[in-house]
Amino acid sequence: MTEHHPPAALENPRSRLQVRKANLDDIPAIADLTQRVYGSSGMHGYSRGSLRGQINNFPDGQFVAVVDEQVVGYCATFQVTEAVGLKPHTWVEITGNGYASRHNPQGGWLYGMEVCVDPEYRGYRIGQRLYNERKRLCRTLGLKGIVFAGRLPTLRRRLKKGDSVEDYVQQVVEKKLKDPVLSFQLRNGFEVIGIIPHYMAADRDSLGYAVHLAWHNPKVDHERLAGRTKRYGSRPPDSIRVGAVQYKQRRVKSFEEFLSLIEYFVDVVADYKGDFVVFPEMFVLQVLSIEDQQLTPAQSIEALSEHTPQFKEALRDMAIRYNINIIGGSHPTRMPNGRVENIAYIFLRDGAVHEQPKIHPTPNEVYWWNIEGGSSLHAIETDCGPIGVLICYDSEFPELTRHLVDQGAQILFVPFCTDERQSYMRVRYCCQARAVENQIYVVMAGNVGNLPGVSNMDIQYAQSCILTPCDFPFARDGVAADTTPNVEMVAFADLRPETLQMARNSGTVQNLRDRRHDLYNVEWRGD
Repeated sequence: MTEHHPPAALENPRSRLQVRKANLDDIPAIADLTQRVYGSSGMHGYSRGSLRGQINNFPDGQFVAVVDEQVVGYCATFQVTEAVGLKPHTWVEITGNGYASRHNPQGGWLYGMEVCVDPEYRGYRIGQRLYNERKRLCRTLGLKGIVFAGRLPTLRRRLKKGDSVEDYVQQVVEKKLKDPVLSFQLRNGFEVIGIIPHYMAADRDSLGYAVHLAWHNPKVDHERLAGRTKRYGSRPPDSIRVGAVQYKQRRVKSFEEFLSLIEYFVDVVADYKGDFVVFPEMFVLQVLSIEDQQLTPAQSIEALSEHTPQFKEALRDMAIRYNINIIGGSHPTRMPNGRVENIAYIFLRDGAVHEQPKIHPTPNEVYWWNIEGGSSLHAIETDCGPIGVLICYDSEFPELTRHLVDQGAQILFVPFCTDERQSYMRVRYCCQARAVENQIYVVMAGNVGNLPGVSNMDIQYAQSCILTPCDFPFARDGVAADTTPNVEMVAFADLRPETLQMARNSGTVQNLRDRRHDLYNVEWRGD
């Protein structure tokens, strides 16, 4: 027998091995873990974006095993209907290309998407602990059972000896052969319901095959008859109130006056018990009107940069004091590497500050401000669930919204700045399309008024609005609220996540569910 030495961490008598729910802070460690596990197999570890999607789409269904602060195991799940989970499928189709974007809160089965364990910690029944947690979740939710497709990592070697896939699986079931994955599943009470070819082409050892397995919850009937089905974890809010500020550009005499105008609208939306207040793109350029002379683009960026720390500090303070999440428009910002990017600052009411760069600067931004496009796009976790932010022109690129929705975003905020009606309509029509094709809410906020003497901010046109999918549970024309064009005002609407989920899972059309993952997907190659 080979002598087994425990990892250094477990040699410490104070070390503890525990299983808990995964959170967003675990993402870098999980990504590293999956790369270590799968890096040499031909398969790829999970990207940070796909892990963010898994956690955001079903926070209660993702678990990590940790030794002290080190992640040594990961388990990913989501809910599916019986019609989806029990029929043949591919990994890409059922997982939404790894984002768990096909999670259906009304699904009666738990789909086991992933279990992986650090090779250095095998032999400590970490996989068993993760499976036990998955079964506990299934029982707590009162679901029918767990279904998934398991790998056959020794299949390639066995077929060289003349066995068929069916013969190999049958011999493992009859315990004549041992498979490191399938034998483990059988010991855990799973039964074989089929063999799926072409499940995952990248799995060379399994030749793309997978065994379709199911575990039936023995308590489901008892719990349902007793009426004691429990909710697992916290509920999202029933309603989320948003206020889109159609902001009037006019000359200000000081930076303090500019901040007072912002605070006025923050106060107004907070008084209406708003959860989010949204300001337009580039509204910060108003501070350039303080100057007595027109500045060059380079001088303008430097002038704005002087105010950036104070701007961020002031709006963070407002978010906390007024108990509201602030989408702080956007702000041309000199980055530490010298690049100029158009950054949206998001101030959450718990004090957290997030940044979202504009990915696609317009030709005018490049010409006037020398702005360069950013390379990161993340769903942002808030107390109202995950959100996404796209700045103006970015909304005209459908891949970006799809990437955010795959990460779990249900509300998309679009601060914009357009000079005339045609420019505005491009953004408006594209935002409406994003709402329909992704079944999400889209909130637009733009500038009106004018700023003579400020480059590229001469005139403004806007009709801010709050858009919905186009289906029976929503407003007739897909517009929850809008403003009068070119008048300073605020548009309010109450957005209901439950209604959104209902439309996604049982609407007249189900755009997210009906995507052809076998034909196309969005692969993010940025940060």
